[in-house]
Amino acid sequence: MTRNDILEGLVAELIDVAPDLDPAALGENDHLQDDLGLDSMDFLNLISRLHKRFGLPIPESDYPRLATLAKAVAYLEKEQAG
Repeated sequence: MTRNDILEGLVAELIDVAPDLDPAALGENDHLQDDLGLDSMDFLNLISRLHKRFGLPIPESDYPRLATLAKAVAYLEKEQAG
């Protein structure tokens, strides 16, 4: 899976969780909670969706590593490579 595939999957799941977000306006350094306004439940729903989509366990201790789109893509890319 390419970095672009991971980003597209992440954005798709993010938009499902927060449909008011404009995918074209998302920046890779946008903080999911501080900049994009996800509350804690939205963030947990996103983590759950990423777990299902990518088939990866995402322990709570790793949540800070998914704080921005760029960090989340890097984390998922690294975990996919295993």
